[in-house]
Amino acid sequence: MTLEAAVARARSSFDSGDFREILARRIAMPTESQKPERNAILRQYLEQEIGPSFGTMGFSWRLIEHPKAKAPFLFAERIEGPDVPTMASYGHGDVVRGLDSEWDEGLSPWELKERNGRWYGRGVADSKGQHTINMEAMRYVLATRGRLGFNAKFLIEMGEEINSPGLRELCAELRTAMKADVMISSDGARMSPDRPTISLGTRGGVNFDLRIEAREKACHSGNWGGLVSNPGIQLAHAISTIASATGQIRIPEWVPSELPASVRRALADAEIDGGSDGPEVEPWWGESGLRPVERIYGWSSFEVLAFKTGNPENPMNAIPPRAWARCQLRFAFGVDPVQIMPALRRHLDRQGFPMVKAVITEDGMDFASRLDPDEDWVKWTVASIARSTGKKPSVRPSSGASSCNDAFTGLLGQRSIWVPHSYGGCSQHAPNEHLPIGLLREGLKMMTSLFWDLGSGGTPTARA
Repeated sequence: MTLEAAVARARSSFDSGDFREILARRIAMPTESQKPERNAILRQYLEQEIGPSFGTMGFSWRLIEHPKAKAPFLFAERIEGPDVPTMASYGHGDVVRGLDSEWDEGLSPWELKERNGRWYGRGVADSKGQHTINMEAMRYVLATRGRLGFNAKFLIEMGEEINSPGLRELCAELRTAMKADVMISSDGARMSPDRPTISLGTRGGVNFDLRIEAREKACHSGNWGGLVSNPGIQLAHAISTIASATGQIRIPEWVPSELPASVRRALADAEIDGGSDGPEVEPWWGESGLRPVERIYGWSSFEVLAFKTGNPENPMNAIPPRAWARCQLRFAFGVDPVQIMPALRRHLDRQGFPMVKAVITEDGMDFASRLDPDEDWVKWTVASIARSTGKKPSVRPSSGASSCNDAFTGLLGQRSIWVPHSYGGCSQHAPNEHLPIGLLREGLKMMTSLFWDLGSGGTPTARA
């Protein structure tokens, strides 16, 4: 009944193919939440796969319906007593579209296949592989010790890839049921493939459209050029006032007032590494005076995702009547989300662009969240991972992307810590989604050790 015995179980399960068989079964279920015809499969994933798996570990579990959601949520818990720590966790079993025809020859989104030291399949990285690692790691602890040594509560959803409809409302209803000392979940990517990472929050995110409607129809450029306004030119100039030619944001309300000292310390030895498939970092782009890791994990970024004026497929000698751009702001913790769109309106008016309309897309807004890197549970998690892997983990105060984490930190009041089991070059949301086998194996060992430590005493709650 030792940690070494539990880790040996993890290694044996992985090397024998048992872990692969479980993950392959889950990958084979096409849980594409963006396709209405998959709604029944979303439910089946929870009813036939995840729920029974929790049941074999002594968890009670139930499905919870919500009118906003396409599929139910799964809530599972195992309560071992009032005097042990309680951990909450989250995962999602839905995936983006498979894009079946776009995968390399011999690969399929719905079949887990090995090639060149990698496992390929839709969801292997985002995010079936990640919650499968955590669930199986608990199984090895139970099989070795006979108990977890902590209480565990899990919430699994099937709509994360469509902005989690109903999740925030459900979290508000489950505030008492999900009460815990710490929330430890897995999703997203490591900062570098070979170094474990813990994330303490996410940047917020909002997509919005900028639009100019100058007139009903196009005007011949020979007859009207120089006499009537060109919306494409106007919109391009309006966007140029929002960010500089090197990507620095020019709306003060969109960036934090400062980068806290605890965030700078956490990122002091961190570097961006997307692996061999990732793009090269361009250090001249973005906020000056900040290192690349500080820009993406502690600051805000503005992007133009699409721009259209005229007829790009068949350009004509005509002044277009309208122009449109889809834009995005990823905003850091500390930025007031209520002020984002009013600040944009004031800025455009000051700059002489009252004709530009700005409207948030129907996706709405994700809110920023961050746990202080100096918090005791953060230090405890770092120490556990360092012991089990022999590597000092990177501490990421906020991931560069946006997520539902604010539902857990705000509505549930959780200390939320993320331990990702993917990397930046994994091709999530694209064809050929994959993970290196070594990363998966290390993640399984790491989480087995982490859960063993959680049930062994000496946690921040136990010391209080």
